[in-house]
Amino acid sequence: MECISVFDMLKIGVGPSSSHTLGPWRAAERFIAELKDLNIFDKTERVTVDLYGSLSLTGIGHATDLAVMLGLSGADPEYVPIDDISGIIDQIKQTNILNLGNAVQIQFNPSENIVFNKNFLPFHANGLSFTAFYEGKEYVSTFYSIGGGFVVKEESAANTEKDEIKATFPFPVDKADELLAFCKQENKSISELVYENELSLRSPEEIDHELMRIWNTMLECIYIGCHTEGTLPGGLNVRRRAYDTYQKLKGDLPYNNPQEWLQTIRKTKVYFRQILKWVSCFALSVNEVNASLGRVVTAPTNGSAGVIPAVLMYYLTIENHKAGDKEIKQFLMVAGEIGSIFKKGATISAAMGGCQAEIGVSSAMAAAALCELMGGTPEQVTVAAEIAMEHHLGLTCDPIGGLVQIPCIERNTMGAIKAINAAELALDTDPKNVKVPLDTVVNTMWQTAQDMNNKYKETSEGGLAIAVNMADC
Repeated sequence: MECISVFDMLKIGVGPSSSHTLGPWRAAERFIAELKDLNIFDKTERVTVDLYGSLSLTGIGHATDLAVMLGLSGADPEYVPIDDISGIIDQIKQTNILNLGNAVQIQFNPSENIVFNKNFLPFHANGLSFTAFYEGKEYVSTFYSIGGGFVVKEESAANTEKDEIKATFPFPVDKADELLAFCKQENKSISELVYENELSLRSPEEIDHELMRIWNTMLECIYIGCHTEGTLPGGLNVRRRAYDTYQKLKGDLPYNNPQEWLQTIRKTKVYFRQILKWVSCFALSVNEVNASLGRVVTAPTNGSAGVIPAVLMYYLTIENHKAGDKEIKQFLMVAGEIGSIFKKGATISAAMGGCQAEIGVSSAMAAAALCELMGGTPEQVTVAAEIAMEHHLGLTCDPIGGLVQIPCIERNTMGAIKAINAAELALDTDPKNVKVPLDTVVNTMWQTAQDMNNKYKETSEGGLAIAVNMADC
């Protein structure tokens, strides 16, 4: 039984894509670690990178090439200053020299050393191989970015190396039915059960600190997006809309930072039509930052990073002005647990399952979390997640130009609105009358993913991706 922490599902990183940017970035870091373990790091003279399948087909638009260069350079996506990224990339391109692991200078010409192979490797749609050349020898290591920033190697994907970690979870859960059984057995809410699991890995202080660090990153991301105007990079010339929407919605109360800004919004009277606009504004802001290689929280992916913070902001600014850290942590723990059930039973990779695996899962996570905060029972929480996913089944991934912009950014607003509606429907539902349990919709989503044509799975070979000509933008 695979036990996934909340902090596996909610990662801090750099946009625009968890599977195509964060995953390859982490793979590059792991490759450097392997070189050091094999005592060939200091001997490495040259490195090449081969991108396969979806990583190749939409790699440029998803900044996969930039991600592997940043990872090989020793930059950490969680902490590297965003303003430093362009400088690191420009230096490599101008000099054809890469500072491997920030320690060893090697020749590296991005146009020659990063190879885009359109063929797919059999194990997963997102494959990439690193080759180190040293003393007339070669070392090759292949990784797979399986969604949400998770990276695996084929030979270790099915092993049980982490059994000692898995065994530490007192309430291991693969399916929603198991989660509900534990909640009933222990007489606990879902968030309380998740907290007990996290305590087996971290101290209470670490859990609280990391959950609030995740939220503060989300809040800062929303704040930046609402206060930044202009056009998104990449060639589509998409104008940022969060700034324009926010200008129409904002009040005149003073503030100096994201926390004060949140309190300002809470003091603003909001009516139904404005609620829709505020939630959309929050979601747009996050994914515009994501599209600009900004720092976001993978939730559960970068392409769907706006749904959860938008719904949590809705709760804080519309539903419960007295809510604080306790409710924020509760929300994130429930969201993380629901996301893990989808990852275990289906996928959170758009390259494997289309956008239902990203926006659909994020909407289910947000709906479940909101439902618990609004007084829902564990059974109603899973009903909320099921409703949200049910109405995203079959959603394709068809980014124009391989960019995480159209239709990705707007889809976050739709996912957030659906999540709120799903939570409300669940709160008015008697779980005994539900015909489709959450586990059934997870299984259905995975079956739908397997049946879906590959051109609708983050390859930019179908749907809107081919309906719009980049040259006309």
